[in-house]
Amino acid sequence: MEQLQWLAVVRHGQSTGNVTAQDAETAGIEQIDIPERDADVPLSDLGREQAQAVGPALAGAAPDVAIVSPYLRTRQTAELALAGLDVPMVVDERLRDRELGVLDLLTAYGVQQRLPGEAARRERHGKFYYRPPGGESWADVLLRLRSLLRELREDHPGGRVVLVGHEAIVLLIRYLAEGLSEAELMKIARGTTVANCSISSWRGEGGELRPELFNSVEHLHAEGTPPTKQEDVDDEPV
Repeated sequence: MEQLQWLAVVRHGQSTGNVTAQDAETAGIEQIDIPERDADVPLSDLGREQAQAVGPALAGAAPDVAIVSPYLRTRQTAELALAGLDVPMVVDERLRDRELGVLDLLTAYGVQQRLPGEAARRERHGKFYYRPPGGESWADVLLRLRSLLRELREDHPGGRVVLVGHEAIVLLIRYLAEGLSEAELMKIARGTTVANCSISSWRGEGGELRPELFNSVEHLHAEGTPPTKQEDVDDEPV
């Protein structure tokens, strides 16, 4: 099967949920007060500026198609980044964020206080395999991403594809593209905050995907838009 010529993944711009979650973590409270369901959380004003700044970088890369998570913040990011570009946008549910089940809307402190048994179980199993009740593990998310990448290679042989998703999606696409081990992925995840509207990319070479960029925010600086602060929290409790 022919490899893609180029693959990139963009994390969505800063969302109102990112801001609220950061405030809750900083204040040391147990629950994050987000009125919308996760799929309906929109971009913040800064997030919209970040998404617009992605446009010139994508224009230079000339993708054939954009595959986008169905969540509002990712669709808004893609629409703003692709404005004026002749790039079709396809929504695919397999790019949705990891589902958190009983951990939804809890801060890291909240998980420890309200669900100490789950906190202990996660510590035992590790982030890669831990599945919260009603939610997904990272391994579960990988199952849907594997099928998506296989279809992309079949439907766009030699193509140039950009994905727009979430922080966990960026890390797990890297895991798949580079054939990482669990230990290698966890080392990257522990040391990296995937910035809002960062670009990570790989180029097809010798039948494999070779790393090109990871968590790059140079395009945000170039447009005069500050990148997401490194203390911005993940889309899930740590």
